[in-house]
Amino acid sequence: MLKATFVRSEDTADHIKTFWFEPEKPIHFVAGQFTELYLPHPNADERGVKHWFTISASPTDKLISITTKFAVEHGSTFKQTLAALQPGAIVNIAEPMGDFVLPKDTTIPLVFIGGGIGITPFHSMAKWLEDTGEKRSIRMLYAANHLEEVAFKELFKSITQDFKIILSDPPADWTGLTGHLTAEKIQELIPDLPKQRIYISGPEPMVEVLGEDLEKRGIPKENLVIDYFPGYTPI
Repeated sequence: MLKATFVRSEDTADHIKTFWFEPEKPIHFVAGQFTELYLPHPNADERGVKHWFTISASPTDKLISITTKFAVEHGSTFKQTLAALQPGAIVNIAEPMGDFVLPKDTTIPLVFIGGGIGITPFHSMAKWLEDTGEKRSIRMLYAANHLEEVAFKELFKSITQDFKIILSDPPADWTGLTGHLTAEKIQELIPDLPKQRIYISGPEPMVEVLGEDLEKRGIPKENLVIDYFPGYTPI
């Protein structure tokens, strides 16, 4: 574990906040990787004092960040402790890890499929691409319950060739896509899907179903890169 100093937090979307930390020494990671945050606190509930988080910052940022969603009701004692952090507080974080990262071959066409807070690794990748000026062929589908919960959309628009939001509970004046994201709908929106490298990140039930259904519909398993977030409800 490494020590890091809490610097600030900011509202990113409805019930979603980003927390910025300064590590005691430079941390080297690849966009899309995750870390573990250790926050000991009294009377911790069964969800414990350690949580995994994708690093939502880019490797080009001076600080590292995590972006997380807060439950309207029945939030964990861990999240309560996180929300109450004051600037200067010292926390412990693990060395970054994980293989939900961009392919080294920059010519591979990519599809990003994000659900809810599962868009955090895509933000890390998008920010890194923007900061470095590297160009990739990317189409993105972003599923959320409410429009107010959509985060980082301007950045995603800027680094993708096609960016679509799908809402399960849209506002009355919404003219975009609606409903739940299914393998059938993904194939309708991206007809040449078998030729793409497909990244799926979101709540565990959503990711598992989409991954299985896409395979059943002929998508090669080696073309699927999956990252799931346990403890969140499906989108």
